[in-house]
Amino acid sequence: MGRTDRAARTIAAPPAAVYGALVDRAAVEAWLPPDGMSGRIERWDPRPGGGFRMVLTYLDPSDGSGKSTEGTDVVEVGFADLVPSERVVHRAVFESDDPLYAGTMTMTWRLAASGAGTEVTVTATDVPAGIDQAVHEQGIASSLANLASYVEPVG
Repeated sequence: MGRTDRAARTIAAPPAAVYGALVDRAAVEAWLPPDGMSGRIERWDPRPGGGFRMVLTYLDPSDGSGKSTEGTDVVEVGFADLVPSERVVHRAVFESDDPLYAGTMTMTWRLAASGAGTEVTVTATDVPAGIDQAVHEQGIASSLANLASYVEPVG
């Protein structure tokens, strides 16, 4: 069994709003890329058994840290489970020739009402060995911060 990485954040928006941002193409394209990356969704089918293909591009490709090319991570994501206002489960496979990035990583996004907001907990299981744990958890936390900025009311 592979490694498990986690991150959590309370977002000042109701579970329905957070869930909506997890299953909307434009929203996912806007908030999912962590700091230092941009994202483009090439295919979108938001239903159990459906999924999406996302190309994540490093804003500074000179570090050569991409999994698919020197400057990109390409990931095929399947929607394994969609429960409105409760959870979204992704099964992610990186396109890479490097066996350290092989395998299917499962990312579970759990939503729980918490006061005036939503506690969002992300659990990534079977994380490929080539992904540094601290960097991955920082990336998930960055995506959660982007998600909060995307759905929280202004003001």
